[in-house]
Amino acid sequence: MYPESLRKVVESFKLLPGIGEKTAERLAFSVLDMDPDNIECFSENIINLNKTIKKCEKCNVLSDNDICTVCSNPSRNNDMLCIVDDSKSVFLFEKLGIFQGRYFVLEGLISPIDGIAPDDIGLAKLVEYINKEDFKEVIIAVKPSIEGETTALYIKKILEDLDITVSKMASGIPMGAEIEYLDILTLERALKDRTVM
Repeated sequence: MYPESLRKVVESFKLLPGIGEKTAERLAFSVLDMDPDNIECFSENIINLNKTIKKCEKCNVLSDNDICTVCSNPSRNNDMLCIVDDSKSVFLFEKLGIFQGRYFVLEGLISPIDGIAPDDIGLAKLVEYINKEDFKEVIIAVKPSIEGETTALYIKKILEDLDITVSKMASGIPMGAEIEYLDILTLERALKDRTVM
């Protein structure tokens, strides 16, 4: 039905999460109407993103550099470490400006059903990071789910011999909710009302 080149673009857009057939078609036709310079810039940005993005050597957050802007910022509160399960959560906290400490991004959540064990999510690097720094409190801000709770309890256990407070986000966040979809008031309240584990 479509010319081959247009069909390929539609199929490419469908690879993105939440993009179905109709939205992919609309996006493909929008690309046809774009200025050629904008199309070239758009495609270069996608290619460069894949080539240049990396994980911060200290905290695992996605960055253009070996050390991210948070880890390289001397004005951050070095007493507090917030543990999250993806970089999107870090970007959300930073966008909202509700946390001034440091971060650590896990490489997933413990999930025996999916074959993801504690050794698979970067906990050795986390412990090494905590031992190198002088954190007073670790805040666990992972997705509120069975996997998130399992991971939080495991982290609490491996840190229990250290002189550090381990807390987690308050329970105002619904079970199974994605942190990135919460409104600022709910998220800020959950962070402020965190509970010691």
